Amino acid sequence: MNSLVIILGSIVFLGAGYFFYARIIERFFEINPANVTPANKYRDGVDYVPARNWLILFSHHFASIAGAGPIVGPIIGVAIWGFWPALLWIVFGSIFMGGVHDFAAIVISIRYRARSIADIAEDVISRRAKLIFLGFVWLTLVLVIAVFASISARTLTTNPETVIPSFGLIAVALLVGFMLYRLKTTIFKATMIGLFLLTVCLILGDIFPVRLGASSVQLWCIVLLIYAFIASVTPVHMLLQPRDYISSFLLYFGIGAGLIGIILTHPVVKVASFGGWNPGGSNWLWPMLFVTVACGANSGFHALISSGTTSKQLPNERFAKRIGYGGMILEAFLAVLALLAVSAGLSASGLHGMLSKGGPGPIAAFGKGYGVLTGPLLFGKGALVAIMILNAFILTTLDTATRICRYLSEELFKIKNRFFSTFVVILTSGILALTGKWSEIWPMFGASNQLVGALTFIVISSWLLSRHKGLRFTIFPLIFMLLTSIGALLYQVVGFAKNGQIVLVVIAIVLVFMASAMVYDVLCMVRKKGLRCQLL
Repeated sequence: MNSLVIILGSIVFLGAGYFFYARIIERFFEINPANVTPANKYRDGVDYVPARNWLILFSHHFASIAGAGPIVGPIIGVAIWGFWPALLWIVFGSIFMGGVHDFAAIVISIRYRARSIADIAEDVISRRAKLIFLGFVWLTLVLVIAVFASISARTLTTNPETVIPSFGLIAVALLVGFMLYRLKTTIFKATMIGLFLLTVCLILGDIFPVRLGASSVQLWCIVLLIYAFIASVTPVHMLLQPRDYISSFLLYFGIGAGLIGIILTHPVVKVASFGGWNPGGSNWLWPMLFVTVACGANSGFHALISSGTTSKQLPNERFAKRIGYGGMILEAFLAVLALLAVSAGLSASGLHGMLSKGGPGPIAAFGKGYGVLTGPLLFGKGALVAIMILNAFILTTLDTATRICRYLSEELFKIKNRFFSTFVVILTSGILALTGKWSEIWPMFGASNQLVGALTFIVISSWLLSRHKGLRFTIFPLIFMLLTSIGALLYQVVGFAKNGQIVLVVIAIVLVFMASAMVYDVLCMVRKKGLRCQLL
């Protein structure tokens, strides 16, 4: 099938989801622009800071949830199960699950002083539910920080052209933040100056690549962890917010260039339409597709962003739909673009060769495919542009995840000092990153991440029940995500046991029991309060 037809069809469906379904969801959750948001009510100049413009916060939110997720997951998904299963899950999963999940997490968080969705579990379910959710999410984020620090360190080593843009963007962000919040410069002027300086950094990075040798991965990893510490304790409007805002224009440019490239080249899809229900005898389409292709359709990590940094910066409730639901829809479009980059920009054999053992991997595959799609537009620099964009957003996910893990540390361990709580996070993540232990646990991430999404839907549904509202928008996503994530964990237990990976077997079983305990607490809460579970 022609890639142009696919991309235009995806735009129609995703656009309909935002303009029609999201509007229904917005009314259902009773959004009221007259309400004072936590960012305004509890403004502290560090974490609670209302964004000057909704687009600035949208850019932070989108940059934080994007990262490598909507690139890597869909590429692996299309290589194993074929084009159509991955595409359909991305488009319809984002409309009916991911968008609702992200939007509702923001709304519920701002109803509870912008606390995390895990912490809110105590108010709507039980204290045990809170401790289970908080502990699980804290460990998940520590793993994410370790992994993204390691991946970014490798990118800086293998692609030295990205070093100056990656670290130059930090200085640019500090300048833009100073202009926006201290000098009160107009947003347009600050944006233009920031983008100009970012362009200079990109050019300098290409001219002066910083090569420190193949053994510099651990050095870069330490540097990135130090940066994550600083970014986590620095006032959000000085570094994190403007950095994500300026860097998001890289992604907007990348998405726009990819779309124009498809219009100009409109190649046909070369990979299989359907790879089978169980390719290779060890890859069941359900549940494994739905935990592999996560961020492009529904991801538990998004709820941590929505109820972590985003809810503390939301200037007005009327922007919740644009940022929460709209951010998910744009990420789904990015995932579709990633699918087309490798399925239309590369041959089937070329894709499988790059993803085979010892091959360069999905990120390199995306860069090469994107380079083919944008060849007439970016004059052969498409692959480099793709890698630079991806690394910028891996860094964004790294510093945002560190800040959110700091919030969770304060909620879970009752630590009042933000410097000490961040030190605990960085130390734990650093041990995993520098020893390489993260690679032993990482196979659990896909199912664990989707379990966070299921638990988020449990909290959302419990909140709706407490307000005597129907569950018609959340009960089916809740059931699907819960069964899928637990099914994936049990499915993986068999593989782990066969390979003698006892630690992973134990972790998977513990996670299943934790989720079961939380579901039990919900049922007890419903019975104790005499709540009537309404679907309509």
